[in-house]
Amino acid sequence: MVGMVAFALAALLFLAFCVSVRQDRRRFSNAVLLGLTFLSLFSALFLQVGKLPTWAAVTVAVLAFASPAFATLALGVFLVRNGLIMIRKEGFRPANLLSMLAGLAIFALIALLVLVGVVGSPLLGGIAGTVTVVAGYVSFVFFCFLGYAFLYGRIKVRGDVHHVVMLGSGLVGGDRVPPLLASRLRKGQQIYEAQLARSGRPPFLLVSGGKGSDEKVAEARAMADWLIAQGVPEQHVVLEDRSTTTEENMLFSREIMTAHDPAYKCVVVTNNFHAFRAAMLARKTGVNGQVLGSPTAKYYWPSATIREFVAVFWEHRIVNLSICALLTVFGALGTLAAVLV
Repeated sequence: MVGMVAFALAALLFLAFCVSVRQDRRRFSNAVLLGLTFLSLFSALFLQVGKLPTWAAVTVAVLAFASPAFATLALGVFLVRNGLIMIRKEGFRPANLLSMLAGLAIFALIALLVLVGVVGSPLLGGIAGTVTVVAGYVSFVFFCFLGYAFLYGRIKVRGDVHHVVMLGSGLVGGDRVPPLLASRLRKGQQIYEAQLARSGRPPFLLVSGGKGSDEKVAEARAMADWLIAQGVPEQHVVLEDRSTTTEENMLFSREIMTAHDPAYKCVVVTNNFHAFRAAMLARKTGVNGQVLGSPTAKYYWPSATIREFVAVFWEHRIVNLSICALLTVFGALGTLAAVLV
């Protein structure tokens, strides 16, 4: 009976996920509903273990607990290794250290749990338990984000669009398009050429990015020059050269598109690791369009994805920090009770 209720809960959560996605694919709540669906489904499946023969139940239980432990260890190794690659290829900067720091945090938590087993201190055990629960919550939100971001990245352009908005990034030498930005421009050009071949009505390529303090020209100017050099007619390229953040990219681009046609339809192009957060900002700023991702170098993806998650986590900080605080309070109360006993 309990198992059936658990399966029913998973089904209801999946239904809620489908309805939410249909209403707007750019909601972060979609990611949470997807994560809760899988969590409920796995819980329902685990409740069925008791119906198996003893040897099978023990095997499943061992695998259920051992697999995550080995996966966590492997993830820590992967992240530290990726961090070293990032430092070698991109330089020693805070943004390039995220994957290494995440890997070291995993090893620190493992070391803390081992120490609890060796020392056997109720106080240390309570602290480790609290840290583990908070880390578990953050990990759950991260995998919700990661899983849904992967699904969101599978969307395709449907029908014609009026504008293809390409988000800027830093320039090399103050005036040259780097490979990361060139990937976005190539993706935008592919959409432009596909629509031109299909309908004969090419969209405007709207390049969005202002001039940074260390740049000689606005990012939009360098992006436009790159596209024109690739054969795009100059009259099909529109510049938005005031923005300094992704949110401003969206706001200022929306102004241009609305002035051109209040009933516009667009797609926004950025790199794949940034697509879902950019989609959330597009929804927030009222941009009428979905966000597509362009390829990113594999070594760059882990740190960039962690950076995007940190930004999303902070954007929802009231909810996330409140939950972490509650978990910490409950953990502290549990630790106090264990010490007093």
